[in-house]
Amino acid sequence: MTSRQQLRQHIRSLRRSLSAEQQHQASLELVQQLLPRPEVQQAQHIALYLTNDGELDTTALIQALWQQGKTLYLPLLHPVVPGYLVFQLYTPDTQLKPNQFGIGEPELNCSLLRPVSQLDLIFTPLVAFDSQGQRLGMGGGFYDRTLSQLDSATTKPQLIGLAHDCQQVDAVPVEAWDIPLPAICTPTKFRRFSEQ
Repeated sequence: MTSRQQLRQHIRSLRRSLSAEQQHQASLELVQQLLPRPEVQQAQHIALYLTNDGELDTTALIQALWQQGKTLYLPLLHPVVPGYLVFQLYTPDTQLKPNQFGIGEPELNCSLLRPVSQLDLIFTPLVAFDSQGQRLGMGGGFYDRTLSQLDSATTKPQLIGLAHDCQQVDAVPVEAWDIPLPAICTPTKFRRFSEQ
């Protein structure tokens, strides 16, 4: 077992051990941290994810962003290219079905997809992060592969990782394909590491 796998298992266990009340409080504090941020205020097209496996609950954030008139998108597993994500419009009326990982996603509708380079802001899930903005994901590489397409894009979305405070570690073991995040928000702090 690699140190990445061990770290992933440890942090997933930590966040799953948070009580329902702790999760609920964290989700409310996340909204208070994020809504005043210029990155959020200036963004119209925002991608985020539905919570899974003890991740920081995005339900309150989703509701708050809809109330502000933001246009939201959810990631879907790419229907043609394995290992990549596409982003589809998400409204209060969107019907969800579980994907192969048991995570809710909309039924694919190509007319509702938005190219990743045309999103203003992407909130990414993560398992662990460090003070350099290095992100350890679930191990599938979906976000790293998808975001690597932005290297040649003229317009790029802002990237902000979302995590519980307990997910910060001293150092994330880094691989060549890992894409560090310029900012990470927890319930208690907004951390900016570098400009993209």
